[in-house]
Amino acid sequence: MRNKVINISLVALVLVVLAVFGRYVRMGACADAVVVLKTSGITCDRCVQQVTRALQSQRGVAAIEVDLKKGWVVAGYDSKQVAPGELAKKVCDSGFCSQVEKVLTPQQFKAVAGHEVSRQTGGCCGQRICSGKE
Repeated sequence: MRNKVINISLVALVLVVLAVFGRYVRMGACADAVVVLKTSGITCDRCVQQVTRALQSQRGVAAIEVDLKKGWVVAGYDSKQVAPGELAKKVCDSGFCSQVEKVLTPQQFKAVAGHEVSRQTGGCCGQRICSGKE
């Protein structure tokens, strides 16, 4: 009887652990489209990190690339799970004005950019001055 209780407890623990990990793993997020967002206010690596975190929290986003100097945010996403306008809104909600500039296929993006969209982190300060002073 005691072994049965232990076994049931272990199975329950494993199920809980799998459920927690499953929440953080995006199974099936496959980029069949690429959105290019023109974004203003990205001035430092912390800004890039904030935008990246905001997009990573969106279901269906498979890859993110942020060009700090030009203000471009590129996201590879599953068009069945999220629309490009939702991604622009997600960036806006994180404190940066953003609008959809172009929507491309991954192949079109690679032809234009010369590389596939990748998860690139690096870099927020939102409304604050990037030196850290308010």
